[in-house]
Amino acid sequence: MTKQIDTVKYVEFVRQTTSLPSADYANLMARLTQLEAENDADVPRLLTAALGMSAEAGEFTEVVKKIFLQGKSYNEENVFHLKRELGDICWYIAQACMALDTNFNEILQMNYEKLSARYPEGTFSVYKSENRKDNDV
Repeated sequence: MTKQIDTVKYVEFVRQTTSLPSADYANLMARLTQLEAENDADVPRLLTAALGMSAEAGEFTEVVKKIFLQGKSYNEENVFHLKRELGDICWYIAQACMALDTNFNEILQMNYEKLSARYPEGTFSVYKSENRKDNDV
């Protein structure tokens, strides 16, 4: 038997463990202003990229879910839809690249180097995937 959670207490726990910028508009604006002023962060583009990639990845996943789990056809029309959603994801990746003052090539090179270090034999390993070295993010 699992223990019943008191939902009122849980909501209070969530309130207490929420950062100020997550809970208060003025604190959020102060944090975003601080990031732009002190760190030269491109807050609007970075926010656009993060929200957009997440939303578009959800749309891509929705089509895959319907194909895999709900009987939607894997046909030319749905493959086209997946490609269009993937293109939207790329648009937001480009926004992230601009926000981080980088480009697709640098990101792909960094990813290649990270995965080559994780899998030096050039093949996937469940063990190495789940047991990473320090700083392997």
